[in-house]
Amino acid sequence: MSDPRPSDDFDKRLAAARAQQESQIRPKRSVASMSGAAVGFRIAVEILAAVAVGVAIGLMLDGWLGTKPWLLILFCMLGFGAALVNVMRTAREMDRKRREAKQAGAEPDRVKDDQ
Repeated sequence: MSDPRPSDDFDKRLAAARAQQESQIRPKRSVASMSGAAVGFRIAVEILAAVAVGVAIGLMLDGWLGTKPWLLILFCMLGFGAALVNVMRTAREMDRKRREAKQAGAEPDRVKDDQ
């Protein structure tokens, strides 16, 4: 008869294929590993979104309470303040990640631009 365990060869090949596939999987990118353009775009979107939400809330409350334009101005400033807090939080996170990578002796993963 043939070999009693024909699946041994298959198991070895399967384990080798899985190991190769896992070595090719890239880890998720953190804020510290994003390119400068990606970080700039993220910050711009955060600023625009926060100000837009503040303006929308201000317009709705002004229309409802009849206080035009005071609540619009107030909530526009509050939205801008919230945006600045988010930008500072993002910058702190990036700085912390870069310092950790530098202390570990490795730079964070970066995607090189083709220029």
